[in-house]
Amino acid sequence: MFDMMKMMGKMKEVQVRIKEAQDNLIKVKATGESGGGMVRAMVNGKKQLISLEIDPAILKVEDKLLVQDLVVAAVNKASEEVEVLAKEELKKATEGLLPNIPGMDLSSLMG
Repeated sequence: MFDMMKMMGKMKEVQVRIKEAQDNLIKVKATGESGGGMVRAMVNGKKQLISLEIDPAILKVEDKLLVQDLVVAAVNKASEEVEVLAKEELKKATEGLLPNIPGMDLSSLMG
């Protein structure tokens, strides 16, 4: 028979694990490159840009638009990669606690 108290205890454990995973996202990092490595951006699991490297060879006034495009591309690549890593972190944190329900997406809890 269904044990409501046991289920409530599991939910509290899930909440604690999710909170820990959210707190640990600051440690999850991903790097994106563009322009053959001329621009590199690193973001953390909270989707914060934490570093940006630009090859000095492309820092000319006439290349301003190119540099802007490369920065945007590198940041977007890093953001996409860290999204995957953050979901993996959440999955590891809640492994064995939640049933595998198709279509259930907990990524919104990682914010």
